[in-house]
Amino acid sequence: MSVLKVNKTRLANGVWEGVISDVPSGVTPGIEVQFRDRPLEDITVTPAADGLWQLKFSIPPQMVSDGIQTISILEQNTGEVIDSFAIIAGEVADETIRAEIDLLREELDLLKRAFRRHCVETA
Repeated sequence: MSVLKVNKTRLANGVWEGVISDVPSGVTPGIEVQFRDRPLEDITVTPAADGLWQLKFSIPPQMVSDGIQTISILEQNTGEVIDSFAIIAGEVADETIRAEIDLLREELDLLKRAFRRHCVETA
Protein backbone atom coordinates (compact mmCIF):
# COMPACT_ATOMS: atom_id res chain seq x y z
CA MET A 1 0.00 0.00 0.00
CA SER A 2 1.30 3.41 -0.96
CA VAL A 3 2.21 5.95 1.67
CA LEU A 4 1.72 8.83 -0.77
CA LYS A 5 -1.48 10.86 -0.69
CA VAL A 6 -2.78 13.15 -3.42
CA ASN A 7 -5.30 15.93 -2.76
CA LYS A 8 -6.81 17.91 -5.63
CA THR A 9 -6.53 21.65 -5.16
CA ARG A 10 -8.26 22.76 -8.35
CA LEU A 11 -9.24 21.99 -11.92
CA ALA A 12 -9.25 25.11 -14.09
CA ASN A 13 -8.86 25.75 -17.82
CA GLY A 14 -8.20 22.08 -18.48
CA VAL A 15 -5.33 21.86 -15.97
CA TRP A 16 -5.60 19.58 -12.93
CA GLU A 17 -3.59 20.66 -9.87
CA GLY A 18 -3.02 18.81 -6.63
CA VAL A 19 -0.70 18.35 -3.67
CA ILE A 20 1.26 15.18 -2.92
CA SER A 21 1.85 14.56 0.79
CA ASP A 22 3.48 11.92 3.00
CA VAL A 23 6.57 11.82 0.80
CA PRO A 24 9.61 10.42 2.66
CA SER A 25 12.32 13.01 3.32
CA GLY A 26 14.89 13.35 0.55
CA VAL A 27 12.76 11.49 -2.00
CA THR A 28 11.19 12.89 -5.16
CA PRO A 29 7.80 11.21 -5.64
CA GLY A 30 7.50 9.11 -8.79
CA ILE A 31 4.05 9.79 -10.18
CA GLU A 32 2.40 8.55 -13.37
CA VAL A 33 -0.95 9.78 -14.65
CA GLN A 34 -2.90 7.49 -16.98
CA PHE A 35 -5.90 7.89 -19.26
CA ARG A 36 -7.18 4.70 -20.92
CA ASP A 37 -4.17 2.82 -19.52
CA ARG A 38 -1.74 5.12 -21.33
CA PRO A 39 0.56 7.55 -19.51
CA LEU A 40 -0.08 11.25 -20.01
CA GLU A 41 2.71 13.57 -21.09
CA ASP A 42 3.70 16.90 -19.54
CA ILE A 43 3.20 16.01 -15.89
CA THR A 44 5.02 18.32 -13.51
CA VAL A 45 5.94 17.44 -9.94
CA THR A 46 7.59 20.33 -8.11
CA PRO A 47 8.58 20.81 -4.47
CA ALA A 48 6.28 22.96 -2.34
CA ALA A 49 6.47 24.02 1.30
CA ASP A 50 7.00 21.67 4.27
CA GLY A 51 7.69 18.42 2.41
CA LEU A 52 4.71 18.76 0.08
CA TRP A 53 4.93 18.45 -3.68
CA GLN A 54 2.73 20.07 -6.33
CA LEU A 55 1.37 17.89 -9.13
CA LYS A 56 0.07 19.51 -12.30
CA PHE A 57 -1.05 18.13 -15.67
CA SER A 58 -3.30 19.06 -18.59
CA ILE A 59 -6.52 17.18 -19.26
CA PRO A 60 -6.31 15.61 -22.74
CA PRO A 61 -8.93 17.05 -25.13
CA GLN A 62 -10.08 13.52 -26.06
CA MET A 63 -11.14 13.03 -22.44
CA VAL A 64 -13.87 15.62 -22.83
CA SER A 65 -16.44 13.53 -24.70
CA ASP A 66 -19.76 11.78 -24.09
CA GLY A 67 -19.76 9.21 -21.34
CA ILE A 68 -17.57 8.68 -18.31
CA GLN A 69 -13.83 9.22 -18.73
CA THR A 70 -11.45 8.35 -15.87
CA ILE A 71 -7.90 9.48 -15.13
CA SER A 72 -5.80 7.53 -12.63
CA ILE A 73 -2.84 8.85 -10.65
CA LEU A 74 -0.37 6.09 -9.84
CA GLU A 75 2.77 5.66 -7.81
CA GLN A 76 5.33 5.01 -10.53
CA ASN A 77 7.42 2.42 -8.67
CA THR A 78 4.54 0.17 -7.57
CA GLY A 79 1.86 0.95 -10.15
CA GLU A 80 -0.59 1.42 -7.28
CA VAL A 81 -3.46 3.85 -7.88
CA ILE A 82 -3.25 6.61 -5.27
CA ASP A 83 -6.08 8.74 -6.66
CA SER A 84 -8.44 8.99 -9.61
CA PHE A 85 -11.19 11.20 -10.92
CA ALA A 86 -13.84 11.04 -13.60
CA ILE A 87 -15.39 13.51 -15.99
CA ILE A 88 -18.99 12.75 -16.93
CA ALA A 89 -20.50 14.47 -19.96
CA GLY A 90 -23.21 14.21 -22.57
CA GLU A 91 -26.64 12.64 -22.76
CA VAL A 92 -25.33 9.33 -21.47
CA ALA A 93 -24.47 11.04 -18.18
CA ASP A 94 -28.07 11.20 -16.90
CA GLU A 95 -28.74 7.53 -17.57
CA THR A 96 -25.36 6.46 -16.21
CA ILE A 97 -25.76 8.39 -12.98
CA ARG A 98 -29.26 7.01 -12.42
CA ALA A 99 -28.02 3.46 -13.00
CA GLU A 100 -25.12 3.97 -10.58
CA ILE A 101 -27.47 5.35 -7.91
CA ASP A 102 -29.78 2.34 -8.35
CA LEU A 103 -26.82 -0.02 -7.93
CA LEU A 104 -25.66 1.83 -4.82
CA ARG A 105 -29.16 1.60 -3.32
CA GLU A 106 -29.26 -2.14 -3.96
CA GLU A 107 -25.84 -2.60 -2.35
CA LEU A 108 -26.89 -0.51 0.64
CA ASP A 109 -30.04 -2.60 1.10
CA LEU A 110 -27.94 -5.76 0.93
CA LEU A 111 -25.55 -4.41 3.57
CA LYS A 112 -28.44 -3.35 5.82
CA ARG A 113 -29.97 -6.83 5.66
CA ALA A 114 -26.61 -8.48 6.40
CA PHE A 115 -25.97 -6.14 9.32
CA ARG A 116 -29.42 -6.75 10.80
CA ARG A 117 -28.94 -10.51 10.43
CA HIS A 118 -25.55 -10.24 12.13
CA CYS A 119 -27.07 -8.27 15.02
CA VAL A 120 -29.80 -10.88 15.52
CA GLU A 121 -27.35 -13.79 15.38
CA THR A 122 -24.87 -12.26 17.84
CA ALA A 123 -27.43 -10.88 20.32
